[in-house]
Amino acid sequence: MKRQQFVFAGVTIAVSVAILFAGRSLSSPRAEDDNDSESKVQKGFAIAPVPLNLAGKNRELVGLGSYLVNAVGDCNGCHSQGPTTQYTSNPYFRSPFFKPPKKVNAATYLGGGFNFGPLGPHSPDIVSRNLTPDKTGRPEGGATFGEFFEIMRTGKDFDHLHPNCSATRTTNCLDAPFNGDLLQVMPWPAFQDMTDHDLRAIYEYLSAIPCIEGPPAPSELHHDCH
Repeated sequence: MKRQQFVFAGVTIAVSVAILFAGRSLSSPRAEDDNDSESKVQKGFAIAPVPLNLAGKNRELVGLGSYLVNAVGDCNGCHSQGPTTQYTSNPYFRSPFFKPPKKVNAATYLGGGFNFGPLGPHSPDIVSRNLTPDKTGRPEGGATFGEFFEIMRTGKDFDHLHPNCSATRTTNCLDAPFNGDLLQVMPWPAFQDMTDHDLRAIYEYLSAIPCIEGPPAPSELHHDCH
């Protein structure tokens, strides 16, 4: 091969490689993002521990919400009755022969009831809430998406179960510096940094899970399922 031909061939290869990598750099991130998003949706459906009601729901949001609730946020770790009833096949139990497979207890899944104890001398026990939908089909016992969004962004306690102590209220109240208008213990300061899309997905998923009636009214954990 002549020098001119060799140089021309080298330039042609270099340009072709540059175009190839330029095309990949322009298209790959979005393609990878799309694939990653779809894999999270698929994983979400695979790990959902309860039957899901998809009627009128956005399937993609439900799948992503399941991924965020079950694989990322471990919401059931707090919003169940505790480690002894969280699983029907408990991965923490010892076995002389094999490691038992994980199986979440559908009867307590996201039904709340975990008691974190009091935060002070006058405080009531802080108990995780029931996140399942009620007969309205909305999660947390009928919360609108606007209310859910405000809870996750600001920690607002719409139930106001543990107000601040005052001259007229000295029991079952929160002492300063705790703010009785806000949910305590719940890690909303971390969740508030999630994207709007992720919060919408979590809400959509919580709308699709079965209702857990919980204890009889007037318990704050009770939901009217029918």
